[in-house]
Amino acid sequence: MSTRPNDRTTVAVPVARSAGVAKSMRGNRRKDTSPERGVRSALHRRGWRFRVDIRLSAGGRRPRPDVVFTRWRVAVFIDGCFWHVCPEHGSRPKTNTAYWGPKLDRNVERDALDQQALTADGWRVVRIWEHVALVDAVAEIEAALHLAGATSARSDLNP
Repeated sequence: MSTRPNDRTTVAVPVARSAGVAKSMRGNRRKDTSPERGVRSALHRRGWRFRVDIRLSAGGRRPRPDVVFTRWRVAVFIDGCFWHVCPEHGSRPKTNTAYWGPKLDRNVERDALDQQALTADGWRVVRIWEHVALVDAVAEIEAALHLAGATSARSDLNP
């Protein structure tokens, strides 16, 4: 157990049980995952321009959506099935459950609080699971953009 500076909560730190596990844990990215890159590439090919991984401020929270359309206030989160406990594909580790259970629960709670804060602040929030087909993910994001007032992919390039 360790305590982070400026934080009174105690956080369990996972311990790698082997060199392979350590390498796998180091390989987990916070941003620029394959699903994120795929969605961003598809949106860019369709002419959409956006910001990537910027910190927003809403309701006292500081969420970091994966893709942000600031002009239309649309925030897109591309959630991994494991890290965000997908109801269809999410699974709980069988080992080190004292660490992973609370960690995954905190992720889900943080996601809900961030979404509530952004929505209350006037943002449209789109959550895409990593297993969603790219075509469906882009269609869902474009639908949110059109609801927010975007008329076409290229209209965001005009002042």
